[in-house]
Amino acid sequence: MRHEVHVHADIPILEGVSRKQIELAFAPWLEYLDADALADVKSLEPDEPGIRFDEKELLLLVCWTGEIGRSFDIALQSSLDNLGPYCYEAAEVDLTVYQENGEQESKLLFVGPTAQAIHEAQRRCMIEDISALLERQFDKEKSAEVAALVNQLFDRDWKEKSGPGAAKKQPERAFEYGTRPSRKNLH
Repeated sequence: MRHEVHVHADIPILEGVSRKQIELAFAPWLEYLDADALADVKSLEPDEPGIRFDEKELLLLVCWTGEIGRSFDIALQSSLDNLGPYCYEAAEVDLTVYQENGEQESKLLFVGPTAQAIHEAQRRCMIEDISALLERQFDKEKSAEVAALVNQLFDRDWKEKSGPGAAKKQPERAFEYGTRPSRKNLH
């Protein structure tokens, strides 16, 4: 069964990383799409650039819509995992899956150089989302109270994952899944 997906991200890349290194990192996704290079990745939407590495700005720009099957998630995860060491800092990757019945499922992935960098990006994203939601109803002071609690939860979570009491040390991962309330990608 095939679905249409949209992948969107602006991923900061370390200075000195070449286009060839990025393409090698993205080999699983390129192979899945039967593409030889990033420039060959075309989006179903004509106004979307696909996957483009801006060597001047050191940004990997992903704005791609395509039709996918079951093994796409594996190809995408492998590519993000390979890309992690080339990232300047952790970044979010929005993945939206459009179902045949008109519903959509949004996932938030994170890619970055270390598990800690990803954890901090998740913290930043969560606080931004919660603050935006709360500020519709409450003033900034009340929203800041909840943000402080979220910060405490993230601190505790990191200590549990990496501290001496952790059952098993988490491996360094270059990507991680998260969920986000459904939002339409506006371009």
